[in-house]
Amino acid sequence: MVSPSDLFLCLDQGGHASRAVIFNRAGEKLTERSCDTVTMVDGLRVELEAESLLTAMQEIITDICLQLGSEASRVVAVGLATQRSNIACWHRQTGLPLAPILSWQDRRAGEMLKGLDAAWIHTKTGLYPNAHYGASKLAWCLWNLPDVMTAAQSDELCLGPMASFLSSRLTGHPAYADPANASRTMLYNLQSQNWDEELCHHFAIHKHLLPTCVPNRYDFGNLSWAEGSLPLRVVTGDLSAAAFVHGAPQADVAYITLGTGAFVQRISQQRVESDLRLLNGIVWHDGEQGLYSIEGTVNGAGSALDWFASERELEQGVLQQQLALWCEEVNEPPLFTNGVSGFGSPFWQADFRPRFIGEGNLAAQAVAVVESIVFLLNENLSLMHRYLPVPRQLLLSGGLAALDGLCQRLADLSGIDVVRSAETEGTAKGLAYLLADMPKEWPTAIDRHFAANENKVLQQRYQSWRKLIYAETGYT
Repeated sequence: MVSPSDLFLCLDQGGHASRAVIFNRAGEKLTERSCDTVTMVDGLRVELEAESLLTAMQEIITDICLQLGSEASRVVAVGLATQRSNIACWHRQTGLPLAPILSWQDRRAGEMLKGLDAAWIHTKTGLYPNAHYGASKLAWCLWNLPDVMTAAQSDELCLGPMASFLSSRLTGHPAYADPANASRTMLYNLQSQNWDEELCHHFAIHKHLLPTCVPNRYDFGNLSWAEGSLPLRVVTGDLSAAAFVHGAPQADVAYITLGTGAFVQRISQQRVESDLRLLNGIVWHDGEQGLYSIEGTVNGAGSALDWFASERELEQGVLQQQLALWCEEVNEPPLFTNGVSGFGSPFWQADFRPRFIGEGNLAAQAVAVVESIVFLLNENLSLMHRYLPVPRQLLLSGGLAALDGLCQRLADLSGIDVVRSAETEGTAKGLAYLLADMPKEWPTAIDRHFAANENKVLQQRYQSWRKLIYAETGYT
């Protein structure tokens, strides 16, 4: 029975932190706990230590439960949202990891995708063949990691989305894969909403090694809580959850999430076929009804600023403190070819050397990185306009949305007003909306509105950047 006093535990496993957040049925955040995520980077390899990640999540769940005290009994359900293209390999019986978690940024297995028919992949999965997605990473683990190979030979291996590993270990339940995370493996067929036989055969990944495909709303099992347990009712992707930050997604709004990567998506009740250089996906499916998306992805957002800080030997805190001011002060930054982690849509260049074109001091180069994120987002938006009407507004959330200079530049360049959510971390609140059974009334917390203004200088820089990128990528 639904009660106004119900609380929800929202678990958000992001690129920089593990978070546990408590919301009530009115969409109000009551408290949260977090723990930094340690990511190991070595060239094309980007990994997370699987058991440490799980332990961190268990600890923040325990901490927030203790903080709630007697109020913990009001929590009625749990939801989990994760980065969608992270993959894991674990022992089917014990649940123990057999390999590090390979981040979506990991591109070690890109060679496996050469010669793959992009149209064939896109028709089946809605994706463009790319090493950021799970298939090549999973195949690489099967061919290169002794513990994974041994477990496969003895039929004790399970592998798939990181969300499946975390949900299985948190509940002790068999592994399931929800549509939002499964669809980022490049093994999931959007039409059948199950693992695709031909794709699994191509990558030599037997279907029985993969988790069972289920809807986003499902009985995923129970996790320990206070003196008893709580049902894990919703599992989805971080970007998919963020689309619900203000309630039911609107067809005339473009949703942009700015985190480690930046993502723009348009959402509809029916799947819209698009250019194969854009992504088609499932945002939500409850077993009866679904929501679908056209999506563009920018690999180098927060990760590009991390790269810049590392290259210039800056502490992250120093860069974050100065960036807002620099965006206001710098009017003519150089251009930046933002190939950090490779180009995503619509260029799809796995290896592209990031560099600055033109003169500029530290502040100017930092702003150039910010503008490159805006340029890439606008390139994706422009391509989406071929398939859907121009949106009435852009709704921004995520950590980088706090930069006024980024928001205003995006409004000016796109010609579309930008609205910034007061919830800079929209994933957890969107998850709360899904756990609350999508109520008709949900708070719309707007932090600031950025009206689109004429900005000829910015437009000129964008056209110069565009000409340069088109020439160097061969994109037409």
